[in-house]
Amino acid sequence: MTTETTYNVGVLIVSTTAAKDPSTDSAGQVLRDFFSGVNETTAGKHSWNVAETRIVSDDKDAIQGAVKEWADEKQLHLIVTTGGTGFAVTDCTPEAVEPLLQKKAPGLVHTMLASSLEITPFAMMSRPVAGVRSNSVIVTIPGSPKGAKENLQAIIQLLPHACAQAADLVPSRALHAGGTKKLEKEYGVHSHRHSHGQGGDSSVGAGEGHHHHHHHHHGHKVPKPRTTPEQRANKLDDSVTRRHRESPYPMLSVADANALIAAETQASDIVEIPVDENLVGYVLAKDVTAAEAVPAFRASIVDGYAVYHTDGPGAYPVVSVSHAAPGTIPPLEPGQVARITTGAPLPPGATAVVMVEDTALTSITEDGKEEATIGILADGLEENENVREAGSDVQAGTVVLRAGDMITSVGGEVGLLASVGVSKVSVFRKPIVGVLSTGDEVVSHMRPGDLKLGEIRDSNRPALLTALKSSGFPAVDLGIAADRPGALESTLKEALDSVDVIITTGGVSMGELDLLKPTIEQALEGTIHFGRVAMKPGKPTTFATVGDKQIFALPGNPASALVTFHLFVLPALRKAAGYEPWELPRVRVVAEQDLPLDPRPEFHRVFVAMRHDGRLGATSTGGQRSSRIGSALAANAVVALPAKGQVGEKRERVGVIPKGEMVEAILWGQVGGLVG
Repeated sequence: MTTETTYNVGVLIVSTTAAKDPSTDSAGQVLRDFFSGVNETTAGKHSWNVAETRIVSDDKDAIQGAVKEWADEKQLHLIVTTGGTGFAVTDCTPEAVEPLLQKKAPGLVHTMLASSLEITPFAMMSRPVAGVRSNSVIVTIPGSPKGAKENLQAIIQLLPHACAQAADLVPSRALHAGGTKKLEKEYGVHSHRHSHGQGGDSSVGAGEGHHHHHHHHHGHKVPKPRTTPEQRANKLDDSVTRRHRESPYPMLSVADANALIAAETQASDIVEIPVDENLVGYVLAKDVTAAEAVPAFRASIVDGYAVYHTDGPGAYPVVSVSHAAPGTIPPLEPGQVARITTGAPLPPGATAVVMVEDTALTSITEDGKEEATIGILADGLEENENVREAGSDVQAGTVVLRAGDMITSVGGEVGLLASVGVSKVSVFRKPIVGVLSTGDEVVSHMRPGDLKLGEIRDSNRPALLTALKSSGFPAVDLGIAADRPGALESTLKEALDSVDVIITTGGVSMGELDLLKPTIEQALEGTIHFGRVAMKPGKPTTFATVGDKQIFALPGNPASALVTFHLFVLPALRKAAGYEPWELPRVRVVAEQDLPLDPRPEFHRVFVAMRHDGRLGATSTGGQRSSRIGSALAANAVVALPAKGQVGEKRERVGVIPKGEMVEAILWGQVGGLVG
């Protein structure tokens, strides 16, 4: 090939942030320095000249405009884009560049990915494309300076060859004269052939400082793992051949799992909120004292006449009227009366109220519209008779509700607070909960049209959102995430910025696409506190924390998701919101039919209702298969059944809890009315 060839390079930085503030860009200078460094090691052969540098935002049109200008008009030999190759919502570089390519170069893509994968498994989440347009070789690389440099380092030695061919600088026949061995030597590269006694070339080519050891065993003994299952649990790998064959997570009992969750759950921060209908379900964080007395004034408790109790029976002039309305009331003198309604303030000076039933009309005004005098018939009135004194219900400064009290939907607490002049209270903030479904097969229940083969409607997300809102917790719909590490990571990271707790369904079993656990540990640097529970349904239930945020990864089967939500998630939310006790209520119920036992402790969906004998009865909702969403229909509780073999010899033999036996139920809904 022609010596001392200079290849012109265009460096396109794709970054909305850098487009707004170029000072934030670091990748551009790193790439310029990289090409300068390459020139120092290839003197006399070829050199690179960074002829164009441009920063554009994450915009498809802007990216395509720059690439087409540099390739079609300026005919640069090499165009390198950096940034926008990941899974973030705004990443669109591959989508912008790929349609422009007239020839694709999968070998360049494979080499960059293979090289990066030897450094980090997260390289699998990069989406590079490469190829030729006009006379230009185009390569897309990551936006991080480190990743950009690593990708270019993997292909830089053969890029001159690619550019020479694409620009037709040297006839192809002449370029390849002498065969592959000559080209390898010329460009300072070597093949990865293994000799195995066959005389293959195993020398390190010029410019190479190490061997690349790939996992081709060729009959050798398969390497023995040197790590424990717990250590291997931290390897994010989507290769089905390398997935776990046994779960690395120990099996916990339901009680131990709940205890662990409780230990990791602290009361939320304290906030001040208005006293209105939205206060329902909050727990007070501080005692509340009455700002005002109730009543705030001396008031009548009957319809009648305000009097001096010492006046006694006789006819008295009606000098004023007091209604239950704001206004000024003139003082009352002895020998006078004032008409008064229930709840109205007593005129100053009045000492009692005589009921209208104990009076008689004795005269009217000249216009005939008002009472002139009334006769008091009652004798022996007592001071303050039929009078409610100021503060007789609640004195100002009295504690009316205590820290730990919950505001119920019945309305009594809100009414009390309003009556004593309290407009705001301090409460434990309710955690905000995001609900996410996972799986390529999961589609929205709102999507029109028939299901394709393998698709399923997403029932978990709407069911859990409904359960959350009915329990009084703010819920955020996080949608559906695909079974890809990048997609899942991006969704979880964004959600963790806006919610306190994330509930996911699916992706926690042993399938090759069950990526949630490794994503939490690796991408989010979270801690998985448990990944298996000895229960039916819900064995793969997972609980993790990322900083002070919690993630409950529930099974994908609909019945399992609802059962584990009520057993694990809802109690934790209640504890964070200040509930005491935070556990769901447990009651003794009568089994209305035989309940079969399982080798695992089972939480059997039932409907609990009152019986004629005054006890509670539990009726099974039917088949208990975890995927059978119908088994949760009408269920307001689960019966906690022991594992088969833990209930005595007789029951172990028959394998059932017999009809009529008393069992424990965990209530998650209202008890039904009288049945049977």
